[in-house]
Amino acid sequence: MSGAFTKSMARNIFYGGTTFFFLLFLALSFDTHSQLPKRDMRQNITPQVAEGKKLWEVNNCIGCHTLMGEGAYFAPELGNVIARYGDEGVKGFIKSRPKEGIPGRRSMPQFNFTDEQLDAIVAFLKHVNSINDANWPPNNQG
Repeated sequence: MSGAFTKSMARNIFYGGTTFFFLLFLALSFDTHSQLPKRDMRQNITPQVAEGKKLWEVNNCIGCHTLMGEGAYFAPELGNVIARYGDEGVKGFIKSRPKEGIPGRRSMPQFNFTDEQLDAIVAFLKHVNSINDANWPPNNQG
């Protein structure tokens, strides 16, 4: 091999690399396509879960909380909140907000949800808790 880098060498590296990464892309796309039916979570989505997701979005919960690591880091992670506190614990916490007058503590606003809306939020959080998220969050308290 000569000490100079020629145009033909550069062209061969370009075409070889392009071919390699195109084939890698095709292989990964095929693998993803074959894995998706096994991971389809849509069968667990009920109208109540969809309503809870809508309430989550309309009230901008992700503006303060994280869900499976996504969102703001102002308030706790809610991906495992049902496992930590249970259905009634979550409902009671939301109903009891805001707790004013605690120095140095952030406060969640009162949304005045109805019992049906609270059930929908809990159903949504239960659905999120059932997703295989590779043990996220890494600590129990989110």
